[in-house]
Amino acid sequence: MFYAAWNPPFVVLLWISTVVDWFCARWMHASSSRHTRLAFLFASLGVNLGLLGFFKYSNFLLENFTAAADALGITYAAPSLDIVLPVGISFYTFQTLSYTIDVYRKRMVPWSSPLDFALYVTFFPQLVAGPIVRASEFLPQCATPRRATCSQFGWGMSLFVLGLFEKVVIADGLLAPIVEQVYDTAVLPLDFVAAWSGTLAFAGQIFCDFAGYSMCAIGIAMCLGFTIPDNFRFPYAAIGFSDFWGRWHISLSSWLRDYLYIPLGGSRISNVRTYVNLMLTMLIGGLWHGASWTFVVWGALHGLYLMIERAISGTQVTRLAVWKTTVGKQTLMLGTFAAVCVTWVFFRADDFTEAFSIVRSMFGFAPSVMTTIGTFDVLRSVVPTGCIVIAHWLLRDRTLEDVATKIPAWIISIVLAMMIVTTIMMPGEDRAFIYFQF
Repeated sequence: MFYAAWNPPFVVLLWISTVVDWFCARWMHASSSRHTRLAFLFASLGVNLGLLGFFKYSNFLLENFTAAADALGITYAAPSLDIVLPVGISFYTFQTLSYTIDVYRKRMVPWSSPLDFALYVTFFPQLVAGPIVRASEFLPQCATPRRATCSQFGWGMSLFVLGLFEKVVIADGLLAPIVEQVYDTAVLPLDFVAAWSGTLAFAGQIFCDFAGYSMCAIGIAMCLGFTIPDNFRFPYAAIGFSDFWGRWHISLSSWLRDYLYIPLGGSRISNVRTYVNLMLTMLIGGLWHGASWTFVVWGALHGLYLMIERAISGTQVTRLAVWKTTVGKQTLMLGTFAAVCVTWVFFRADDFTEAFSIVRSMFGFAPSVMTTIGTFDVLRSVVPTGCIVIAHWLLRDRTLEDVATKIPAWIISIVLAMMIVTTIMMPGEDRAFIYFQF
């Protein structure tokens, strides 16, 4: 019912994924033939990735085929497909595939209850935007009745309020208008200040938007007695890019690591092969986010960052004592954050013309133009995002639970009450979660 509230016919896709993966896993487990087991795995991969490819990438492939034909001098008028992208299809596709792949690898046995498995596929808190939950993490919880304790329910509601505050107040209320002013309405080229203001605003917006949803999902699940894994661990405090991907969208980065990077060979074969595997994994991660070449470039930049980091790790430069000091660590953290902000331009820009124009402005290579953003808007961008980065640095080695245990309950109550009031009273447009489009 939750998913049907968006578009009822697309519930059929959930049923298809549930039924196909349920039976493929059972038949795979029952067979002693490697070829038969592999055939059932390919059936699961074919159905799930086939649905994902059709709904998410058909228009993209058709547009690129038409462009390639034009480049060869062939006139081809492509039909209009007008395919609607089912919300959350990238998330639940990867989620169900983890089940069949783990059964094929004999890391788990098929679950005995089809109702439990259907609940796993369609669990509504994280169904449409993650976290991507593994079957081995969720299904064992179904073995016993779920009922939240008083403390679990209270903490779950607290996480829900905090996540909603991040989304409605910070992401939508404070930062989204600046991002839209720079990326959607500004006349190119931008000046240095406007380019950085809009990009910093988007860095804060996408974190509060996505981490806010994940926190809401974790909180709601906890209120129902279920535990789902964290998806963010203060990513803007990362020192280096492997550290960043250990903190940002953890459920996706760990999925790509376990089901793509390691099966490709990981870092076990050779340095060249490791670099290829890193780049290929990040390219696919970029394409997972959206059917656009800008997302592919976003993934490629992160792949390049990881390759450079691996190439220089262990060298004399990285062994300098200065990097072990607090100032050195903070410098590396800010450098990582700045490099990540450059990649966010390609994630947010509508096309390469806009993306490269903004990047040139950020590096001071654009023509000198009048500022397109006011002082108040600059502060509205820099201050919230700056506070987010500072908070991440202060909490980088801690958890919210640790922090909460050291704060008196009455202070937490006042803060939560203020968040609720601010969320309710916050003016602005109704904006969907950014990751709904993936």
